[in-house]
Amino acid sequence: MTNPVLAEIIRGQIIESRHRGAFAVVDSAGKIALALGDVETPIYPRSAIKAFQCLPLIESGAAGRFGFTEEEIALCCSSHDGEADHVRVAKSILAKAGNDESQYECGTHWPTGEAARFDLVRAGEKPRAIHNNCSGKHAGMLAFAKYLGVASEGYVRAEHPVQQAIAETLNRFCDIDVAGAPCGIDGCSVPTWAYPLKNMALGFARLASSDCQAGNHIITSVRNHPFMVAGSARYDTKIMRAVPRLFIKLGAEGIFCGCIPHAGLGFALKCDDGTYRAAELAAAQMLLKLDVWTADERVALAGFAQNSLKNWSKLEVGLQRASF
Repeated sequence: MTNPVLAEIIRGQIIESRHRGAFAVVDSAGKIALALGDVETPIYPRSAIKAFQCLPLIESGAAGRFGFTEEEIALCCSSHDGEADHVRVAKSILAKAGNDESQYECGTHWPTGEAARFDLVRAGEKPRAIHNNCSGKHAGMLAFAKYLGVASEGYVRAEHPVQQAIAETLNRFCDIDVAGAPCGIDGCSVPTWAYPLKNMALGFARLASSDCQAGNHIITSVRNHPFMVAGSARYDTKIMRAVPRLFIKLGAEGIFCGCIPHAGLGFALKCDDGTYRAAELAAAQMLLKLDVWTADERVALAGFAQNSLKNWSKLEVGLQRASF
């Protein structure tokens, strides 16, 4: 099916760009509360499901064994900008589990945050794996391997016990079977399995259930430390600061997943063309469509669903808005 337009970019008097996509909002029983577009076709969730990649670390008792703080748990679920505090916390996770940077298999890139990138250049330093936006997640995976008593080498491979535990978690929470699902390799080298938006949303609704203590620990950690999950100028951080009862996580190629614990709902959204700004607008509008927010929360969300388009001279030249 052709997905509906979720967001539009208006310049002057005309619509310059249209961005199509789909989303699903469901409860923990799988009942759809709100949906638009194709929510049945398997897609890659990418980094939007880092909470489930962190969940075995919590459920197994490994996080407790190593004494990981809420701040550290939040970084394990992050796609961070590589700012100084992100690096500090990643180092702490490694050290507490007796690991070091040499064990990372996530690859190296410059910090994704512009300020952090410039800071590294000014210091005359080169980027390391710990600056990778997934270094928190990988530090958690290395800690889990240590807890299991297995070799850390190859922890990113689908057959490694760390990734097998994550696969079992996805199966259990999302009602899927990853053994039969399309599987790709994510930017940080771990497996990413494709499954429908409605199943992603189901997993997050179950993560937020009062019966899921480990899930609640992750949600609380991220909401108490929203900076750790993204960065100073990032959407995930800003919207959770503005609406503290929300849990949301970006994934590459225009994905957002998350939950609204007080309403017992999980959600998943995908912008077909992978455009972040369109996915951000649409995610806020999707949340606004739900009658679960206070008046102040609705005002805050509305500010993320529509905003002015400005050029490099700070002139207002148009509008960015959700369109459904």
